[in-house]
Amino acid sequence: MKNIGFIGLGTMGAPMASNLLKQGFGVTVYNRTAARCDPLAEQGARTASTPREAAEGQHLVITMVSDDNSIRDIYYGEDGVFAGLTSGMTVMDNSTISPELVKQLAVEANKRGCSFIDAPVTGSKPAAVDGTLVFMVGGDAEAITAQSDVFDTLGKKVLHMGPNGSGAVAKLAHNTMVGIHNLALAEGFAIAAKAGIPADSFLELVQLGSAGSKAADLKGRKIIEHDFSNQFSLALMLKDLKLASSLTDSLSIPAPMLAIAKSLFQAGQTQGYGDEDLSAVVKTYEAWIGRTIGGKPLE
Repeated sequence: MKNIGFIGLGTMGAPMASNLLKQGFGVTVYNRTAARCDPLAEQGARTASTPREAAEGQHLVITMVSDDNSIRDIYYGEDGVFAGLTSGMTVMDNSTISPELVKQLAVEANKRGCSFIDAPVTGSKPAAVDGTLVFMVGGDAEAITAQSDVFDTLGKKVLHMGPNGSGAVAKLAHNTMVGIHNLALAEGFAIAAKAGIPADSFLELVQLGSAGSKAADLKGRKIIEHDFSNQFSLALMLKDLKLASSLTDSLSIPAPMLAIAKSLFQAGQTQGYGDEDLSAVVKTYEAWIGRTIGGKPLE
């Protein structure tokens, strides 16, 4: 079995590392908040004190962190991932970061005789726990195939999008739609609720009708029950929309719905909902209509 260095034990990374351990891989974990390593250590993971130590001697290094700045901190410097690489290793980044940074990381890895795969995921926390993530992957086809055992452990599908950077572009295009779909759901709920239509009945209609979506399936009940426990945070959704906006600017693509989505998620962040689930953006609509979607007037 492969030895894997796994860096980043947040909402997504911790269950992914756990699934690798359950499958028998040798896993060394690192997280900037060291206490997050403890549950994995109890499962048999080795802990590292730096990203370099997590990378040294591994067949594969996986990173799953929040943003471009975090990736730079982890990869560069004398204690970074690059300092721990030796020729023949593979590096896989599962984060959602800018395509430009992905290409820079790939160049640096290749200089060291290593393969680099950008493989962001979709599915949020439940899929990370169940091992049913979908990977959109950029990189060399042979390098991707060589990690099929890892992909099979963590997910249900691998979609090869093209060379390095393609996975990152696909993820930003995908998450643009995720943000828009969730706002569409919130807006529909708001119209129905303000007019006195029961939320349960409206959600059933949406799921049976042509407005049906993964957003409705995954977030509809959370909205009705006001359960905004974090599966994928509003702050991370906003971060991805900002990256997508930069991408569309660089490609000279008009993206008016993206601009509106970014603005509304920014409003949710400003109102203090950033650490809650992205579905908490509905609370901006609830403020406008003066009641919760479940039917209770706001105090």
